[in-house]
Amino acid sequence: MFKFAIPAVAALGLIAVAAQSRATDSTPEAYAAAPAMGWHLSHEDSMAKLAYGVANSDQLALMMTCEPGQAQAVVYGDVHPASPRLVKASMTAGAIDPLSGGLADEARIALEAPVLQKLVHSGKLAVEGDAGHFELTATGDEQRLVREFFAYCGSDTV
Repeated sequence: MFKFAIPAVAALGLIAVAAQSRATDSTPEAYAAAPAMGWHLSHEDSMAKLAYGVANSDQLALMMTCEPGQAQAVVYGDVHPASPRLVKASMTAGAIDPLSGGLADEARIALEAPVLQKLVHSGKLAVEGDAGHFELTATGDEQRLVREFFAYCGSDTV
């Protein structure tokens, strides 16, 4: 009986130790490999999209869209600009959120709203969501993308 029990217990112990060391070895790599969030600009037909999230993914905290000459941006996402000028759009049965595929939580905000102009000039956007109030920041290259978005939308205040 012991002939079989001792090797079996030893094998289980080695498997447990290997699994534990593999788990601790991969943890720092998993954190290091986590994609960074940032500002990204894209165009779809005549619409410009400025999003804060992981590039080339559906992991977005905020997305603003506009078309040339519009005075307002449409805002989607888990967070919204912290502004009294933010106007929630009325919901219709056909309104689908491009981020989640569910019903859209759409809002509109004037491109000249102070909170958006602060993003253009300082690279900082005050936002609010379920997690509370905080600030999204843009790097130097990202600030260039932000200015391109507002210039494309036709805001004469940039």
